[in-house]
Amino acid sequence: MSRPDTLLPLFAALSSLPGVGARRETLLARAAGGARVLDLLFHLPDRLIDRRLRPPIAACTPSQVATLEVTVERRREPRSPAAPWVITVSDGTGELDVLLFGKGAARAGLLPLGARRLLSGEIRLDRGRLVMPHPDFILPPEREAELPEVEPVYRLTAGLAPWEVRRAVAAALARVPELPEWVDPALLSRRGWPSWREAIAAAHAPANEADLAPLAAARQRLAYDELLAQQVALALSRRRFRTLRGRPLGGDDALRAKALAAFGHPLTPSQEKALAEIDADLAAPNRMLRLLQGDVGAGKTIVATLAMLRAVEAGAQACLMAPTDLLARQHAATIGRLAAAAGVTTVLLTGRETGKARQAALAALASGTAGIAIGTHALFQEDVRFRDLALAVIDEQHRFGVHQRLLLQAKGGEVDVLVMTATPIPRTLLLTAWGDMDVSRLAGRPPGRRPVTTLAKPASKLDEVVAAVGRKLAAGARVYWVCPLVSESESADLAAAEARAAALAKRFPGRVGLVHGKLGAKARDAAMADFAAGRIGLLVATTVIEVGVDVPEASVIVIEQAERFGLAQLHQLRGRVGRGREASYAILVYDDGASEMARRRIATLCETDDGFAIAEADLELRGGGDPLGVRQSGLPQFRLAELPAHADLIPLARDDAALLLARDPELASPRGRAVRLLLHLFEREAAIPTFRAG
Repeated sequence: MSRPDTLLPLFAALSSLPGVGARRETLLARAAGGARVLDLLFHLPDRLIDRRLRPPIAACTPSQVATLEVTVERRREPRSPAAPWVITVSDGTGELDVLLFGKGAARAGLLPLGARRLLSGEIRLDRGRLVMPHPDFILPPEREAELPEVEPVYRLTAGLAPWEVRRAVAAALARVPELPEWVDPALLSRRGWPSWREAIAAAHAPANEADLAPLAAARQRLAYDELLAQQVALALSRRRFRTLRGRPLGGDDALRAKALAAFGHPLTPSQEKALAEIDADLAAPNRMLRLLQGDVGAGKTIVATLAMLRAVEAGAQACLMAPTDLLARQHAATIGRLAAAAGVTTVLLTGRETGKARQAALAALASGTAGIAIGTHALFQEDVRFRDLALAVIDEQHRFGVHQRLLLQAKGGEVDVLVMTATPIPRTLLLTAWGDMDVSRLAGRPPGRRPVTTLAKPASKLDEVVAAVGRKLAAGARVYWVCPLVSESESADLAAAEARAAALAKRFPGRVGLVHGKLGAKARDAAMADFAAGRIGLLVATTVIEVGVDVPEASVIVIEQAERFGLAQLHQLRGRVGRGREASYAILVYDDGASEMARRRIATLCETDDGFAIAEADLELRGGGDPLGVRQSGLPQFRLAELPAHADLIPLARDDAALLLARDPELASPRGRAVRLLLHLFEREAAIPTFRAG
C-alpha cells in the first residue's frame, strides 16, 4: 500500500537533506539506525551541553563545561608534530591554557595575541593548570548570538561529528509536516501534551535535563504515538483473525486418556484450566490464536500434546514448529512417546531429514497416516503437504516472524494456532508483544520439579567452584558448565568455551564434553547423548542448551560470566536442572568488576525462582535499555517508548484503540483518518488493508 503524499518527505533518503553526501549519509544511518529522514527524527538526544555557565576563570572546576570571555596573553607554538599549540588566556581573575592538537592546530589563528574572545568547552586540569583542550566554540564577543545556550547531544558513530548530526537534524525538522491530530483531544488536554510536530521539535531542543526525561511532555507524547500505532495494529490483526472462519474440533478424550496414562502424572489445576481454555477455542467456529505462557518447566509440552491429540481425535492433523533442530528433536522424543501410547504416529521434519526418511515422513503426512508432525522451519517448505492440518503449535514464537506463522497456517484450510513461550513476560509487556492473542498462563511447578538452590560466586573463587563440581561428579552427578556466547564476539567466545572445556578436561579426564552452535549436528548429538546416558558427567556448552534440553539426571549448572546474561536468559538456563529427584544447584560466576546493575540482577536470581517475578524485576532493573534482554527474548524494541517509564501508557493506548475501533471500525472519521496516517508513520500499514474501502 502506497504511503500518503504528506509523509513522503519523512521517508525520503537522508541524502535528500542539504549537506548530506554519501559518506555522511552512511554515518548518520549507522548512528540513527536507518537511512531515512524519519530515522533521524526518531534518533532523540540523550544528553545536553549547557553553555549558560559563565564563571570567572578563578571559579572554574575540572570536568565542567564553561563559557568564558577572555584575552589572549601568550602563544606557544608546538615543539614537535605531536605537541599542541598552548595559548594562554586570562580574564583578570586567573589564567587558563587553550590546547590545540593535530588538525585542530589550524584554529590557532582564531586566537591572535591581545584578542578578546568567547571560548566554550570542557575545563580540565593538566599538571596543576586549568586547560581547555579544543574549545567547542571560539568567537569574537560581537558574535555571541551564534553561541547556543544549550546543545543536544546524540549517540554518534566513529567518524561522525556532533555538529554533523545537529545540522542534519535541523534540516530534517524543517521537513516535518503539520499532521491531523490522532490523539483523543480529552487525553491531549489532560496530559498537557503538545501536537506531534511540536513534540518532535521540543524533543530535539531540550532546555534542561528534565526535558530529556521519559516523562517530559514531548517524550511522553511521542511514546504514546508509537504505542497507539502498535495497539491499533494489534487490535486490527486480532479483529481480522477473529473474523476468519474456523472449524469446531471436538473429541471423546480417548487418545488423551492413553497419553496421560503414559505421562504418569495428573495435570495440575493450572494445566487443566489452560487446556479447558484451549478446548473452548478449538470447539468454537472461529479460529483460535492463543498464547500458552509458562515458566521454565511449568508443563507446557503436555498441554500442547493434549491439544494436538484433540485435533487428531477430530479426524485431522496437528503440527508443532520449534526454532532449533535441538528443540525439535527434544519435542519429538517427548511428544512421540506420549502419542505412540495413544496409537498416534508422529514424524520429524528438520533440515537434517533427507532421502528416504524425509520422503517417508512427507508421504505419511500427505496420506494422513501421521497425525502429528514436529519440526523446524522445514515444516513450511513447499513440498510439505498435510492431508488435513487443523492445529499448528508454535514453540518460542518470538524466534519466528508473523509471516512464518502465516506460511504454516497456509498448510491447512482453517488452522487454529497455539503459540508457546517459556520466556516469562511482565503483564505490561504482554500487551505489547502478544496483544493480538488470548493468553493462558501456567503457574506453579508440576509434580517432580524441585526448586533449584542458586549461589553467586566471584570469578576470583573459580577454583572453589571447580572443586565443588569435582565433588559432585565424584558423587555421580551430571553438571552443565555454560560459557557466554554473544554475536559481537562469537569467535572469541567460542575460543573461551573451547579453552574452558580443555582446562576442565585436564582436571577431569574422560568426563568432559563440549556443545556449541558451530559444532556439526552429529558431533553435537553425540555429546548430548553421552551426557544424557552418563558416559560423560560434565557438559561445557554455550547457550545452545537454553531451551529444550531435558536431562533429568543433571543437577548442577555453572554459568560463567553471569553478568553478561539478561535475567530472563539466566532463569531459562537455570531451568535445565531441577528436573529429577536430586537436589539441584545453579552457580552464577560473575566478574569481580561486574557493575552494580549486574550484581543486582544476579542477587534477584538468587532470591527467587518465580519466573514472572524475575521478569518484572528484569523490566525494572533494565529499564528502557533492553528489558528482558529484548534481543534475546524477541520482545518488541521501541524507537520512542521507554519501559518501564512509559508502562502506564500501554493500557491507555490499548483502551483508546479499542474504543476508537468500536466507534469507527473502518477508521473513516476525521480522527480515524488521522490514525491511518499514524499507522503509516510507524510502518504499521499492513493492518490497513483489513478495511473494505477508503
